[in-house]
Amino acid sequence: MKTVYKKPESITDRPTTYCPGCPHGIAHRVVSELLEEKNLTKETVIVWPVGCSVFGYYFIGTDAVEAAHGRACAMATGIKRTHPESFVMTYQGDGDLASIGIAETVHAAARGEKITVVYINNGNYGMTGGQMAPTTLIGQKTTTSPYGRDPKLTGFPMHVPEMLATLEATAYIARAALDSPQHIIQAKKFLKKAFKAQVNGIGFSLVEMISSCPTNWKMTPVEAMERIRKEVLPIFPIGEFKVAEGVE
Repeated sequence: MKTVYKKPESITDRPTTYCPGCPHGIAHRVVSELLEEKNLTKETVIVWPVGCSVFGYYFIGTDAVEAAHGRACAMATGIKRTHPESFVMTYQGDGDLASIGIAETVHAAARGEKITVVYINNGNYGMTGGQMAPTTLIGQKTTTSPYGRDPKLTGFPMHVPEMLATLEATAYIARAALDSPQHIIQAKKFLKKAFKAQVNGIGFSLVEMISSCPTNWKMTPVEAMERIRKEVLPIFPIGEFKVAEGVE
């Protein structure tokens, strides 16, 4: 029988522990496929965070460490400076990266640390019950904004890629989405450039991936994907925000 598809060898055989309809598995596959295509799996160190994203260490078979909440970019900086021959990346959610870890993220980007960041944005703190995150949309109901996010009280959604793209030392900054096959293919193309930015020693790279959280959004997986297209992408448009020379 002809094999038309197989999972990347770096993806483990462990059954998923993510909620039904959660796109983390899609993001894991994209990351693993690229690591193998670029022959980077054996030299890769992934810094996992706190939150749902941390479970990636069960499913992607590379060297790995876990950082304290928000400190993934700081830990990745130390690993990359100590072992510059390694391919070092973080994989973080919006609560970890854009809230508690925003200082570490911004300063690693400002210094042009030669690390790659995969940033999963599902608009809430998924693991701990669906609290409001920096990326929660205006009017979105969460467990800590039960009447909908009010910008007069809690500000506006944070656009991390647009902010980091203004920093001189960033090499590649983009936002993708995981809601459709077309967008997943595009996400892989963006991440490929982010990997290239590190491999070529150009500088800091980040790809945000707009995701869903059916459990905390209280939607079916299909409804959650539709919400991404109707409500989230108009606020968080996908595209490339910074492409430094040498990345293309």
